[in-house]
Amino acid sequence: MSKLTRIVSWNIRAGGGKRVAGILAQLLKWQPQIIGLSEFRGTPASRWLAAELAEAGFPFQISSVNPNSPAKNALLLASRFALRSVTAPRMPKNPERWLLADVKTMPSVTVGLMHVPNYTTPTLKYPYLASVLRLIDAWDAGPGLIMGDSNCGKRGIDEEKRSPPNFQREHDWMVGMEQRGWVDAYRHKHGDKREYTWYSHRDNGFRLDHAFCSPHLAPAIKAVRHVWGKDGKKKQRRDALSDHAAIIVDIESHKIVEHEYGQDRL
Repeated sequence: MSKLTRIVSWNIRAGGGKRVAGILAQLLKWQPQIIGLSEFRGTPASRWLAAELAEAGFPFQISSVNPNSPAKNALLLASRFALRSVTAPRMPKNPERWLLADVKTMPSVTVGLMHVPNYTTPTLKYPYLASVLRLIDAWDAGPGLIMGDSNCGKRGIDEEKRSPPNFQREHDWMVGMEQRGWVDAYRHKHGDKREYTWYSHRDNGFRLDHAFCSPHLAPAIKAVRHVWGKDGKKKQRRDALSDHAAIIVDIESHKIVEHEYGQDRL
């Protein structure tokens, strides 16, 4: 097995729709071993994408799609490694927007995939963020990665136009993750460099997509980058395949700090 594990997290926008063939091609071009998709759905386009990924070597899949609401935004975790869904009492109670899995890499990594509600639903967004912090406070699952569309960022650095500032409680949540020893993988490798993963209709950039690594995983981060999916027919459109950039994290598996699991393992 390669000592390098590549993980891609990408909000594919509304289930992929007519863009789904391009999304598949782009995912395969990035050559990941683990894929996490936000705004995956139970619609024909998303189901086709999942089936094609399975055929392409990602047979291990966990989806948070509600079969009674297939058009609702959900998540897909697809992997070349075996997956086992796990639960924790403190994790977010948003079943379509959160999933947690043990991924049988060498050593195993616990992956949380998130799609945090946006600012239009504060009664959903802030309890969700608080749940993630409570989950981290109780974490005893060794090497961990929590990734996805967080709809969060830090004031003054993760927003292009800062008047007025858009991130308030979101900034505090980001700091809270760091205070608990979980590093923002992009900042860990790039410091204060400005890049944005989503743009508003007013062309204001925000870095909304993140990968947070536990203290056991942080030493193994080799590279992190944001990449916009490209459509050859629309070369000038940054959002040709999605309105979000993907985040790609390369992990040197042999540098993961092994962990002796305690009785409270998630």
